Amino acid sequence: MMELIPGNRLTLLKNGAEYFPALESAIDRARREIFLETYIYEYDATGRRISAALERAARRGVTVHLLLDGFGARTLPEMVVEEMRAAGMQVMFYRPDVTFRFKRHRLRRLHRKIAVIDTKIAFVGGINIIDDMDTPNQVPPRFDYAVAVEGPLLGEIHQSARRLWRMLSWLQFRRYRSRKKNKSLHLAPRGSMAAAFVRRDNIRRRHDIENAYLEAIASARKEIIIANAYFLPGRHFRQALIAAAERGVRVVLLLQGRVEYFLLHYASRALYGALLEAGIEIYGYHRSFLHAKVAVIDGLWATVGSSNIDPFSLMMAREANVVALDAGFAATLRDSLLEAVSEGSQRIAPDRWKLQPLYLRFTAWASYGLVRFLMGMAGYARRYEDA
Repeated sequence: MMELIPGNRLTLLKNGAEYFPALESAIDRARREIFLETYIYEYDATGRRISAALERAARRGVTVHLLLDGFGARTLPEMVVEEMRAAGMQVMFYRPDVTFRFKRHRLRRLHRKIAVIDTKIAFVGGINIIDDMDTPNQVPPRFDYAVAVEGPLLGEIHQSARRLWRMLSWLQFRRYRSRKKNKSLHLAPRGSMAAAFVRRDNIRRRHDIENAYLEAIASARKEIIIANAYFLPGRHFRQALIAAAERGVRVVLLLQGRVEYFLLHYASRALYGALLEAGIEIYGYHRSFLHAKVAVIDGLWATVGSSNIDPFSLMMAREANVVALDAGFAATLRDSLLEAVSEGSQRIAPDRWKLQPLYLRFTAWASYGLVRFLMGMAGYARRYEDA
C-alpha cells in the first residue's frame, strides 16, 4: 500500500512551455544542492537553456548532480559533458554500456524524470530535457505533463534521488560529494493536498506503480480517464479495466493516434477489440505526439509521472509517479484531458473497428506477436502475461 502524505502543494504543469520556465527559475534560486534525473537530454535550444542554468548554479557553489540514462541520452556530445564537468557539475550515466543484445539487465533503463532543488521544490513527470517541437512533421507541441511538489512529500523524492545517486556513484567508483548527511527530512506543510511518491525499481518496488493503478481502478465507481503514450498492458491490467466498465464505470483511454514507433503502435492496437467490446472508450490523439502518462479516477485520485502502461515501464525501467488524492488537482487534470479528448483526438468507434481491413488486423497481431517474442528473448514474456 502506498502512503499518502498530507500537507502538500502540487502544481500541474502542461508541456515544456510551462515546465521548463518553472524548472529554470527553481535552478536559478538554488543555493545548496540540485538533483536532476532524465531519460533524454538533447543539446537543442531547451537542453542548452537548462544546461546554462545548471552551470550558473554550479559556478556559484551549488552542488549539481545530473544523472542521465546511458541509452536515452546517448546523443549528448561528450564535449558538452566535459564542459558541464569543467563548470563544476557532477554528471553520471545510468548503465552507460549500451548494446542492442536482448539481455535483461541492459534493458533496465532510467526512465524517470525528477528534479529536486534545495529540498524546497521538486518536479516529477514525463517531460524529458528536449524541445517540445523536436518531432518530425509536428506543428503543435508534444503533449505531456509534470507536477511541481512543495511540502512534506518532497522529503521522499529527495531521499530517492539521493540514494540512487549514491549507489551509482559507488558502483562507478566516482567520488560522492554532498553538503548534507543522508537523513530523513521533516518538512513543513505547504498546502492541504495528500499525495504519495510512487516509484518502480528492480529490487523492492517492482510493482508499486502498477499496483497503485490497479487499486484505484478496482475502487472506481464513476469514471476512469487514462492518457498514456505507450499503452500495452498485461492481462491483469486489461481485466481490471474491463471489469470496471462492466460494473458501469465510464472508462476513457486517450492513446497515441499518430504512428511514432511502428511496432508498439500496432501491437497496442491488437488489444483494442476486447476493450471496445467491453464498452471502453478509446480516443486516438492526433493533434500532436502524445507523451503523457497521467490518469484521473472518480474526480479525486490522480497521477502524473514517467511510467507508461507497457512492459518497458512496468517491468524494466526505473520510473516515478506522484499520486494525489485531491479533488481540486484532479479537476484541473481532468479538464485538461477532456479538452484534449474533444479538440485533439478522434474516437475509435467499435462498429468501424470491426470493419477495418484485413491487412491492418494482420499488422496489429503480427506486431503484438513480435513484441511477445522479443520479451521472451529478454526473459519477460511470462511476467508480462501474468501482469
